[in-house]
Amino acid sequence: MDDSKYVLKYLTEVEEAAEDVLTNKQQIVDLDSKRNRNREALNALRNDVADSAKVKVCLGNMFIKFPKSKTTEMIQKDQEQLDKEINDLRKGLKAKVNRLNEIQGKPELRGYNLSPLSGDEIKAINSLLKR
Repeated sequence: MDDSKYVLKYLTEVEEAAEDVLTNKQQIVDLDSKRNRNREALNALRNDVADSAKVKVCLGNMFIKFPKSKTTEMIQKDQEQLDKEINDLRKGLKAKVNRLNEIQGKPELRGYNLSPLSGDEIKAINSLLKR
């Protein structure tokens, strides 16, 4: 009887960890699609609307006219917030995937914790290579 309780506990832990990973991934996908819609709106504002024009913005279930500059500013702030949330979720996802692998007895993913070079690091490398 103890074996069945242990197996049930183990499977429950694995299922909860896997569900947590899948939830994070879905949140990233949802936020990324919103970010893409915002990018499309910014491009439309940049290319199709005169600078002095007012544009209609859908807020909730209402359309409100805003100046183009104010609308662009609002969307850019939303983009920055979405980028921050997506990056935070991605960082948390790494830890959750490692936890899931640990529970399952799998080895930690190699190269999964890499991060890109910053602009300063790229400039330093380029300056060294040009010598």
